[in-house]
Amino acid sequence: MSHLRVHGGTPLAGEITVRGAKNFVSKAMVAAVLGEEPSELRNVPEIRDVNVVAGLLKLHGVQVERDVAGGVVRLNPRFVETAHKADIDTHAGASRIPILLCGPLLHRLGEAFIPDLGGCRIGDRPIDYHLEILRQFGAQVDKLDAGILITAPRGLHGTKVDLPYPSVGATEQLLLTAVRSHGVTELRNAAIEPEIMDLIAVLQRMGAIISVDTDRVIRVEGVDHLGGYTHTALPDRIEAASWASAALATEGDVYVRGARQADMMTFLNTFRKVGGTFDIDDDGIRFRHPGTPLRSIVLETDVHPGFMTDWQQPLVVALTQATGLSIVHETVYENRFGFTEALRQMGSTIQVYRECLGGLECRFGQRNFFHSAVISGPTPLRAADIEVPDLRGGFSHLIAALAAVGTSDVRGIELINRGYENFTGKLEALGAKFETV
Repeated sequence: MSHLRVHGGTPLAGEITVRGAKNFVSKAMVAAVLGEEPSELRNVPEIRDVNVVAGLLKLHGVQVERDVAGGVVRLNPRFVETAHKADIDTHAGASRIPILLCGPLLHRLGEAFIPDLGGCRIGDRPIDYHLEILRQFGAQVDKLDAGILITAPRGLHGTKVDLPYPSVGATEQLLLTAVRSHGVTELRNAAIEPEIMDLIAVLQRMGAIISVDTDRVIRVEGVDHLGGYTHTALPDRIEAASWASAALATEGDVYVRGARQADMMTFLNTFRKVGGTFDIDDDGIRFRHPGTPLRSIVLETDVHPGFMTDWQQPLVVALTQATGLSIVHETVYENRFGFTEALRQMGSTIQVYRECLGGLECRFGQRNFFHSAVISGPTPLRAADIEVPDLRGGFSHLIAALAAVGTSDVRGIELINRGYENFTGKLEALGAKFETV
């Protein structure tokens, strides 16, 4: 499936369920390789990234059993083995997961291989942080024609790392490498997103010793042995916010079962400032359009606990329907406003700028990146032919098509499958009108 024909103009209304966070589940599956006993992960969504990780683990000898309907993955890493480089390259595709397998594989096998890495083209995601961290642990990094070979001829040892930016990926790399390295590891300027904290919880269940200070410092005392874990993944706060933005953009009313207030407080504040209303109960959150004009806002993305960059794109679609000028300053990924070109074709008034339009200058200032946007509204959206550019931008385009008047063709929607479980089934449950082509 790569093409949806969307008949817009119908408010989304009804109930859908979100399961485990894409940005956590794949890392928890990788963490199981560090153990020498079986693990069980629950609340796992059926998304393409999970399928890719499961395949990579199988290539390395991990036994993977899945109960898709029940959302359970069982992982037995007792017989981990080296995979063929060509198989890793073929199976990894656009996934960036192989880089995070390095630490666990170095501990279990003494070597790891990274093919050319893919992922969404939303900005520079260099693996320099990852490779430098591995070197500091004592790994040897050799570039080959097909990728990068990493070995640990003298084992891995604790180290001190001070990140120039609180990178989620680099923090995950350090955690997955440090827990079985000899000695103590200290990471300063660490990412502290909820998905990171859930990964730390998994590693602690396996036997790791990890402390997190209030000043973004993480300390890890290496251990010789890790066991397995049984853990229920935290819900996907990005997917929950995406459906919330869809409710706002289409003047709808959507109950997101599984959405959790504690992980979404910054988003909920912004949702309310725009004019949206919500009700929270023990099982989820109901997001509603107020029935009155939406309000323009000034917004700046940031690392946790700031406004998450992955929340920005879906919300921008809703902001095209807000009265006045909204200003959005993107400080996490420098090329994240590429998706606005399609919105302009659909009738929105969005201008992008190289200047920092937020409260402070960010690391992209004076670097010629279009990382600020001004959205003027409300502007009715009209149907268009759209090519999905990336995961979050693609779902944002889908929201725009649902809100627009007329019939839109949305192509390349297989990218959305990377992070949104059964999104077409959820669209049907919410009363959306569309056909697959």
